[in-house]
Amino acid sequence: MAVRHGASAPQFGARRGEVRKLAKQIKTNHELALALWDTGNIDARFLAILLIKPVSLSADEMDRMVRSVTFVEVADWLISYVVKKHSDKETPRQGWMATGDPMAARAGWSLTAERVVKRPDGLDLTALLDRIESQMGNAAPEAQWTMNTVLAEVGVHHSKHCRRALTIGEGLGIDRDFPVSKGCTSPFAPIWINAMVSRQS
Repeated sequence: MAVRHGASAPQFGARRGEVRKLAKQIKTNHELALALWDTGNIDARFLAILLIKPVSLSADEMDRMVRSVTFVEVADWLISYVVKKHSDKETPRQGWMATGDPMAARAGWSLTAERVVKRPDGLDLTALLDRIESQMGNAAPEAQWTMNTVLAEVGVHHSKHCRRALTIGEGLGIDRDFPVSKGCTSPFAPIWINAMVSRQS
């Protein structure tokens, strides 16, 4: 599940810790954040994400930001610090899941993973698993990662669907041999599911 890292994107190579320190000094500044974002510079976008006020973004502005990302770490910061805090995040979620834009799809499936864990009411988990089984193998790598997260979270948090999630994960075999640090859970869904379920027992 290799994902593009935007190595050719403009950046200064600032450490993330230094970006966080600078953001704490500046504090929330929505106008500056938008100006930084529009530069397209990777480091500027990391800073912009920490300065932005999610409530001040329209759904269209958020959609444009999500689709303009070319670097997966920026995408994940944007999803965590802005998209997941937006009051209207549910409106674009399903559309993003169905789009051909890989970063928007990544965001849509990430929001779905959050709902699977925190607010599953209204989600058709059987249909989600069907969709993952039929689409994940051919999805863009950026989307595969968060689709895999949904698959694992369904298996971990919804015992009724655990066996099916395990079967789908085994069948897809994505990230079966992905190297992980000692103590970390493999992103291979069956290992992930079994490890988390055993901790809950």
